[in-house]
Amino acid sequence: MYKVFIIEDDTIIGDMLCMYLSEEGYVVNRTESGKEALAILEEFVPDIILLDIILPDISGIQLCGELRKKSTVPILVISMKTEVMDRVNALHAGADDYLCKPFSMRELSAKVAAMIRRTYYNRQMREETTEAASPNRIFLNYEKRSLYVNGAQVETTFSEFEIMKLFIGNPGKVYSREELINAVRGFDSFVNDRAIDVHIGNLRKKIEEDSKQPKYIKTVWGVGYKFMNM
Repeated sequence: MYKVFIIEDDTIIGDMLCMYLSEEGYVVNRTESGKEALAILEEFVPDIILLDIILPDISGIQLCGELRKKSTVPILVISMKTEVMDRVNALHAGADDYLCKPFSMRELSAKVAAMIRRTYYNRQMREETTEAASPNRIFLNYEKRSLYVNGAQVETTFSEFEIMKLFIGNPGKVYSREELINAVRGFDSFVNDRAIDVHIGNLRKKIEEDSKQPKYIKTVWGVGYKFMNM
């Protein structure tokens, strides 16, 4: 059974999420504060985190950053804030998707299932993988969902890994922002072109020697991006 960790201080919404997801077959744990969430995560290892942006003791954005330092588990932000910059800030902090309140429980359940499914999809793959990356090479270990740059493991978010999986699987192919959105999210998400640019910028900082003059993730002006594995 997959485990869901809910960080939500609104009692009505929190109870509703717990009840609905439990009925869907998930193991659910919930807290109302950021500090308690960090303590719980020392022992409870979820498959996905549902995070409210507005919490009583800490900014949800700040907490998202702290959670991302500890884990690459998918983070779905749920919030009353609907502005584009709120979503962009959440993605910058390490969130993988964003759902505005009020929302359909069926939509939330579909997003949760899709994000978990993507996380575990590659465990079913039986492709041979080398144990470590060669020097001066970018390498993905699909089973462990790990990215290696020059032999060293680099932490990635759920969405960053999905983008790199697409790039490495199809070197030289030009992807539009729309294609990257669909690959990472599906068709019914709030993710937009700007969010993809944020993910690309973060990936360049992690894999490029000079993110301002990238050698691997190239911009194709007017179209999108392509990956060149040298």
